[in-house]
Amino acid sequence: MGTPPGGHRYDGDRHATGEHGDDRFNYPSAPGRQGAQQPQQPYRPYGQPHYGPPGSDWPRQEPRIQPVQQPRQAPEPAAPAAHNPLVRPYAMTGGRTRPRYQLAIEALVSTTADPSRLQGQLPEHQRICRLCFEIKSVAEISALLSIPLGVARILVADLAEAGLVAIHQPGGDESAGGQPDVTLLERVLSGLRKL
Repeated sequence: MGTPPGGHRYDGDRHATGEHGDDRFNYPSAPGRQGAQQPQQPYRPYGQPHYGPPGSDWPRQEPRIQPVQQPRQAPEPAAPAAHNPLVRPYAMTGGRTRPRYQLAIEALVSTTADPSRLQGQLPEHQRICRLCFEIKSVAEISALLSIPLGVARILVADLAEAGLVAIHQPGGDESAGGQPDVTLLERVLSGLRKL
């Protein structure tokens, strides 16, 4: 198999070497051939303008245009009515999931402590005490403070142990086993029928 005339055996597109034995990629064609090499222009894509005289740094670094940055607006403060605790509910209760004693969701809670005794208490305890200056149920406390019902039960039970709130459990006599008096229920029912 012969070499095509004027070309390379495996590449018909190769150009003839330059005057000093360099090929088009500016590599010597054979090792050991040393000659004075002429500086050549680096490759420039078609259609790209040439900056500066031959031999100058190309491509020239153009100054970068900085994008216009919009002034940042300060975030709007959260509404004071929508207080969301930053502390996870289980951290508020010290990891406890059950109150020390059973507390019904309809149990009524009222604050017994004066505001000066609230100093030094946990923020959640202070909020419950301030809220319960008017009597509230455990379910209302949970809803108004946006905390889970189980957490509200534990916090209210802690406040009751500290003597800061009074809890009014629903139910009747201790002799009736905690059940309401039947005669009371009958009187309420007859009163409702008269309406």
